[in-house]
Amino acid sequence: MWFIWVFVFCSLITSSYSTQLEDNASQQYIVRVRNEFKPSMFSDVEHWYRSTLQSITSNQLDSQSSKGSDLLHVYRTVFHGFAAELTPQQAELVKSRPEVLAVFPNEILHIQTTRSPQFLGLLTSNNVPTPLGLFKDSDYGSEVVIGVLDTGVWPERESFSDTGLDPIPSHWKGECVESSDFKKSNCNKKLVGARFFASGFGAYNTPRDTQGHGTHTSSTAAGSKLLNTSFLGFAPGDATGIASKARIAVYKVCGHTGCTSVDIVAAYDKAVEDGVDIISFSIGGNVHPYELDPIAIAQFGAMEHNVLVSAAAGNDGPTLGTVTNIPPWITTVGAGTIDRKFPADLVLEDGSVFTGVSLYSGPALPKKKFFPLVYAGNLSKSGSGINFGALCLPGHLDPKLVSGKIVVCERGSIPRALKGEVVKNASGVGMVLANVGDLGESLIADAHVIPTTAITVSAAKKIYLYLAESKDPRATIVFRGTELNVNPAPVVAGFSSRGPNQISDHIIKPDLIGPGVHILAAWPSGVGPTTLPSDKRETSVNILSGTSMSTPHISGVAALLKAAHQDWSPARIKSAMMTTSYVVDHNGKQLVDDSTGDLATMWHYGSGHVDPEKAVDPGLVYDLGVDDYIDFLCASGYSKDGIATITKRSVTSKKFDLSGVERKTAFGRLTWEYEKHVVSMPIAVTQRIA
Repeated sequence: MWFIWVFVFCSLITSSYSTQLEDNASQQYIVRVRNEFKPSMFSDVEHWYRSTLQSITSNQLDSQSSKGSDLLHVYRTVFHGFAAELTPQQAELVKSRPEVLAVFPNEILHIQTTRSPQFLGLLTSNNVPTPLGLFKDSDYGSEVVIGVLDTGVWPERESFSDTGLDPIPSHWKGECVESSDFKKSNCNKKLVGARFFASGFGAYNTPRDTQGHGTHTSSTAAGSKLLNTSFLGFAPGDATGIASKARIAVYKVCGHTGCTSVDIVAAYDKAVEDGVDIISFSIGGNVHPYELDPIAIAQFGAMEHNVLVSAAAGNDGPTLGTVTNIPPWITTVGAGTIDRKFPADLVLEDGSVFTGVSLYSGPALPKKKFFPLVYAGNLSKSGSGINFGALCLPGHLDPKLVSGKIVVCERGSIPRALKGEVVKNASGVGMVLANVGDLGESLIADAHVIPTTAITVSAAKKIYLYLAESKDPRATIVFRGTELNVNPAPVVAGFSSRGPNQISDHIIKPDLIGPGVHILAAWPSGVGPTTLPSDKRETSVNILSGTSMSTPHISGVAALLKAAHQDWSPARIKSAMMTTSYVVDHNGKQLVDDSTGDLATMWHYGSGHVDPEKAVDPGLVYDLGVDDYIDFLCASGYSKDGIATITKRSVTSKKFDLSGVERKTAFGRLTWEYEKHVVSMPIAVTQRIA
């Protein structure tokens, strides 16, 4: 099984018996099947799958094989096949059968707006719709259903109110699946569907969200309007999802321990069968060749059924080559900033001021009182290394050294807010959260549990110098609320994963960027804004950052475009957003990388930042379909079996050499260079013999 998180087990002695047990241990697999091979004696594919499994497991002597006869999922729509628990030996037997195209081990993945509608130009500065704009053309996405694959939903939030909505679109065939804490009545004309998929972990048999991520992303994409809202006093105003009349269907695929590919593929399959028009996917994992990636294959099936997939590029920037969700048949979304910040000043006793960011809302530090300022690396408990202390890891700070002080902690290893809790538990009065290394100048505000400001690398260097030179370094922290009309904006978020594409380096990913920093959206009850177990604060909205937040923005824009142009394919919608995107900030200067201040490139932002009002009337769109993507796979050197695994089609293709193709070229008859969009010939031509 592939894991996002790597666990290392050390042992001096491993018996041959235990090794054998480990080798034979069952695990979950996804099986890709040619359904056209089904013998007529079976009434349906599920009957056939069960019979196949039973024939394999009954022939195995291993007593553990009995679990293998159970089907975890049956995939019928975007991915023909099933998921089951098998031993590695059984998986090899399944793979050897003529009807089986591929067998994939289960993989664990992880989850990756009062202001952004105005920032995108959908609302004026007075918070009213742009006259004769995309909202009018699309009726706010009323006839579109957005499927959100995430951690579920908290249906009681006002963002999911159906007040004023028309009847549910007639093409919707989904349902609201009940559980002990979720009733059919929780769904309505806004929240039209809710399902859960728990075969991977089996620990969350409910569509209800107990983490917050899914509630936040769903309401970002299509939440109903909230009047006079704020997050703990920050970002006050009216809030709305991007496509505020679009319908939401939630597919819970993630729990506290992650999200599994067996459940994700099942959710894609069911979402398309239910009738969603857009899928919003703020989840990411490892990058694999397309024929070895069941999620990429499911996304191909969604495209084949005319469903656009908007997927997060990942939060592993600013390192190059970190972008995930990279198939050309989906829309890959990076993150940019909006023109809003939450400044918090670190004021040194010598008068120096370093402006950081924070969403701390508790009691302020006493005015005109300066506290001892100390570096956490010098506050470690006896026996703890300096690095453990510097990172403010739990259990490594000495309360005797921390008490009554403002502590400078380095970012990394654990969640940012958890560091503040560590300082608080050690009797510190405040925290300075210092960026390190490549994190550079890019800052993220959090709802800390202790007075905290996050500062840049350049500011941290000056503070370390002050600590070294001052005999009695002292400081305080001053919180300045919400600041609007920040310049420059947008800029590319430092955390947003970059290209180049690790699998197809001639295809630029991400495709584009959207608002993903300090985004306000709905939040469930019973989950503190930091998600720390000790955080008991209740709030109906939260402010988060990540490509998880930019993705539902693009999903919402795609829903508006789909509603305005009901005949547009996923490729046309994607093309309209890309060809009308911009690569300059609101001052007309080229976009920069927030982590360095340097000019950004196509590896950072793809085609540029989304511009919804221009995308509704792009003048020219570029369409692609199944045959075009097969041409791409042929030109990329994929084998006949590999193409069949991805597309369910038997294709014989001639391989074309792409080595001469410039890497700035994007597949789909579209190139761009700096600020100019250019129509060009396809990057590859292949002759296909069916």
